[in-house]
Amino acid sequence: MKYNKTPGWLDFHQAPSVPHFVLPEGTVDAHCHVFGPGEVFPYSSERKYTPCDASKKQLFALRDRLGVSRNVIVQATCHGDDNSALVDALKSAGELARGVATVKRNISDKELKNLHDAGVRGVRFNFLKRLVDFTPKDELLEIAHRIAPLGWHVVIYFEAADLPDLWDFFDAIPTKVVVDHMGRPDVSKPVDGEEFQLLVRMLREHENMWCKVTCPERLSLTGPAALNGELAPYKDVVPFAKYIVENFPDRVLWGTDWPHPNLKDHMPDDGLLVDFIPLIATTVALQEKLLVKNPSGLYWDK
Repeated sequence: MKYNKTPGWLDFHQAPSVPHFVLPEGTVDAHCHVFGPGEVFPYSSERKYTPCDASKKQLFALRDRLGVSRNVIVQATCHGDDNSALVDALKSAGELARGVATVKRNISDKELKNLHDAGVRGVRFNFLKRLVDFTPKDELLEIAHRIAPLGWHVVIYFEAADLPDLWDFFDAIPTKVVVDHMGRPDVSKPVDGEEFQLLVRMLREHENMWCKVTCPERLSLTGPAALNGELAPYKDVVPFAKYIVENFPDRVLWGTDWPHPNLKDHMPDDGLLVDFIPLIATTVALQEKLLVKNPSGLYWDK
């Protein structure tokens, strides 16, 4: 079937740079996607956007270009709860990839086991209404309790302003919980301000909660420009991500978010996203935890 991409949304960067920062061996891109191709893996009829196709072959080519060793592929909302494209990519990658799926309460135990055998290690709960329809919290908690015996975790995607209303629900999740994109903070506000510090408090009070220091291109107001001729992409996001990395070094993850869906302003150079890493993880020890040790333990050591 032929699909027409949502007007105004950009395609992923066709020629990303080779990063200056050399990634340590074993680095995991812990947040990326595959879209379609639509003619092979149709997009959901309930989707709220239609992306450009972004295949497993293109993802794995980017992995090799950037110097990444492994991927964690997150189910795209445009595919709904049909995880076929995700499973296909996981099976093609073998031990070089793990997955985060989208499931509904009617999924069978056999289907969950099949996802586990394919490499899925988590489910994603999305609270951005512009991307997905609302799912009742009791249904989400039921799913969380069903995946807990598998050793899976829950990935949560929300915006900073919504955290107060979601706090009690997140508190009730019985598994490890991974916050996508630092809870999308407003980087025009101070790091020590009430909004961002509520996320920090949640992380401090819940040792089962992890955080992805991802998507500076979505959060930045300054953009990817260099600072005084030095490489300083997305400099206004750096203090937020650096704070999380330094205060929670054993519970942070990094990823590209390739192929960067829903962007209209600019399409990031994935090589530049790699060069963002040493700005937020400033020592070899922090880089090793962020890129290798933490994601290996969460996704592979089970």
